[in-house]
Amino acid sequence: MGSFFSSLLGSPSEDSSSNPSSSEPSRVLTFHSSPRWQLHFNSVKETPKLIVIDFSASWCGPCKFIEPAVHGMAAKFTEVDFVKIDVDELPDVAQEFGVQAMPTFVLVKKGKEVDRVVGAQKNNLEKKVEKHRTLQAAT
Repeated sequence: MGSFFSSLLGSPSEDSSSNPSSSEPSRVLTFHSSPRWQLHFNSVKETPKLIVIDFSASWCGPCKFIEPAVHGMAAKFTEVDFVKIDVDELPDVAQEFGVQAMPTFVLVKKGKEVDRVVGAQKNNLEKKVEKHRTLQAAT
């Protein structure tokens, strides 16, 4: 029965497309279904854990450029959840978060946006992840 619901809702996948030679699975979850994303988001939005949502598109050059850095941050900041959402697959989710350019990284804690980075700004993104992950204990 669980597999029926998984097939109906789709399941998150670990995105290993940017690092096919690595034996380590990626820590970046990719969602291909809005209901599956909502289930995941609802299950974590009451926690103080930082979630970094990477809104991107398959045709976006800057998104592909920063993808290895995002995977590196996911490996480095293991207490942070990294999620990838393709705006063409889930336009309703992108609209819900007010995404207007790619890539857009929305940092969320307790279901609320705490910060945002628009563009492939690796250093800026890493600083904000560092800042908000350390505030976790204080929240």
